[in-house]
Amino acid sequence: MDRYNELVDLLNKANYEYHVLDNPETLTDEEYDNYLREVYEMEEKDPSIIREDSPTHKIGGVILDSFKKVTHNIPMMSLADVFNEDEITEFDNRIKKEGLNPKYVCELKIDGLSVSLKYEHGVLKSAATRGDGVVGEDITHNVKTIKQVPLRLKQDIDIEVRGEIYMSRETLLKINHEREKNGEVPFKNCRNAAAGSIRQLDSSIAAKRNLEVWIYHLPDPEDYGIKTHHEALEFMASLGFRTNPNNRLVNNIDEVFKFIHEKAELRPKLPYDIDGVVIKVDNLKEHEILGNTIRYPKWAVAYKFPAEVVSTKLLDIKFTVGRTGVVTPNAILEPVMIMGSLVSKATLHNEEYCLSKDIRIGDTVKVIKAGDVIPRVEGVVKELRPINSKPFIFTRTCPMCGSELVKKDAAYYCVNDSCDKKNIESLIHYASRETMNIDGLGDAIIEDFYNLGYLTDISSIYHLNNYKEELKLLEGFGNKSIENLLTSIEESKNNSLEKVLFALGIRYVGKKNAKILASHYKTIDALAQANYEELKSIRDIGEVIAKSVVDYFNDEDNKKLIEKLKEVGVNLEYKGKISLEESIFTGRTFVLTGTLDSITRDEAKEKIEFLGGNCAGSVSKKTDVVIAGHDAGSKLTKAQDLGITIWDEDKFLSELGKN
Repeated sequence: MDRYNELVDLLNKANYEYHVLDNPETLTDEEYDNYLREVYEMEEKDPSIIREDSPTHKIGGVILDSFKKVTHNIPMMSLADVFNEDEITEFDNRIKKEGLNPKYVCELKIDGLSVSLKYEHGVLKSAATRGDGVVGEDITHNVKTIKQVPLRLKQDIDIEVRGEIYMSRETLLKINHEREKNGEVPFKNCRNAAAGSIRQLDSSIAAKRNLEVWIYHLPDPEDYGIKTHHEALEFMASLGFRTNPNNRLVNNIDEVFKFIHEKAELRPKLPYDIDGVVIKVDNLKEHEILGNTIRYPKWAVAYKFPAEVVSTKLLDIKFTVGRTGVVTPNAILEPVMIMGSLVSKATLHNEEYCLSKDIRIGDTVKVIKAGDVIPRVEGVVKELRPINSKPFIFTRTCPMCGSELVKKDAAYYCVNDSCDKKNIESLIHYASRETMNIDGLGDAIIEDFYNLGYLTDISSIYHLNNYKEELKLLEGFGNKSIENLLTSIEESKNNSLEKVLFALGIRYVGKKNAKILASHYKTIDALAQANYEELKSIRDIGEVIAKSVVDYFNDEDNKKLIEKLKEVGVNLEYKGKISLEESIFTGRTFVLTGTLDSITRDEAKEKIEFLGGNCAGSVSKKTDVVIAGHDAGSKLTKAQDLGITIWDEDKFLSELGKN
């Protein structure tokens, strides 16, 4: 037992030196491997001796059936984004208006996923994802495999810390090389790879992904007598946590800008992805004075770097068919790294976009990718255009079924209802997270099931249980995964009507309009009977959507589909809250201007619309009320000139409180 404890302590010390301090001194690699093997053999012989901080936990091997939900004692709030120096200056000015003269801590904004770690008596007890900020998922079994996460701290202490899990660029390249060799789809970028790895039910898979972590936040610093954020970082580092050496305490906003410019230049040289800089008020007393909005702390912002633009060769233009039949041109590019992702495709939108920019195969093109959006071709470097290049011509036939395309507005459509690609895309949309959220029914699986004849239309999803035995013969489908899929399909029947309306893929009916229609009509039968005049009179629906909805429910095939969904038990009624019919907001148009202290503009807009109001972007004679926060500009002046009612923030909150 003494030998076991001695080795565990020695290995944990070596782990800390290697993965946190980046300065291995205690053991050579060979010594580490030999001692770890010895510990592993001792634990196999007598499992009762296994310590909670044993380094063998980092090897993985725990397999879960599902992830448990975890409620955060202190919400894991996200940060408000800012995109330029003017917005950073505005943030600084807001703080100074409170009579404060802040110092800031600047940190790199790691492009990964947030994690909460909880320790009792210095031993790691749990780890959870951020989730929605209030409820996350328990990922303790996977986090234990991350080498920079200490299983035991240097003090016998109860503490919660928060940080960011990420994957290095080098690790991503190695993993994708292996995945391609094995015929697997490579990960798109480091962030997606890290997120997919940390949500593995089998911790041995996570252990092989070589994830890393930086710790950056102490939720309850006052419990440890800490008065500033930079002291909290130093305290966490002293306990054995890995904190980023690029963190810097600065005295004013000019030094913040200097930090941003330095790190923007450093960004390509870092071994991991960053997408901006986090700026935090250092003094914790000032955090209390500034407070929080519903979603964000007022004492911190996240500056996002501008979108990255790179040049590469346009090798080809391929056409794809979407769920509504729309045919889209896509650029096939010479692969190029953009913001940590290897990009080989980009959208070209439509015929008009290609012609207006005179995009041709063989061109050197400028490609942009901002955040997680789909890469797009921004323009052409015409000086490098080949002499023999040919102008772009849009295809006139469906690339999948060969049917002649029909042009509607700026887009070309395949109108063949039997087109396989249209049907597959329709199924993918129906099962996606934003619509019916059928877990386990991803794009590739849907395409396989369609080609095997298990799926034909949307209603066939609810008959997959008839193919249980066939599914067991497919690679990657065991009893557990099949049961999980069928359970998720069954649960999708309980979604509210707006989810179904969005999932059906009615042309022009997006997430917001689906909610408006569902809350107005309450049942799909009532909506199906609505006429054009009635529909177009609903706020935010209008003529185009009204015609599309009428056309959809007049189609015999669509009528049959709705009946099939009824037969399998899909809920077709609205389950959400009904907007209050009578309030001071009902039927009135509001314009928001300036900065509100206690609520974000998006939150204010959401509440106004929930209570029956409408939000506009500009002031006109049709505006009923202007809600003016700090630093309101020309919109307030125009409202005063037109004699429009003006509310300050207190008046707005007071009226919200009445409802």
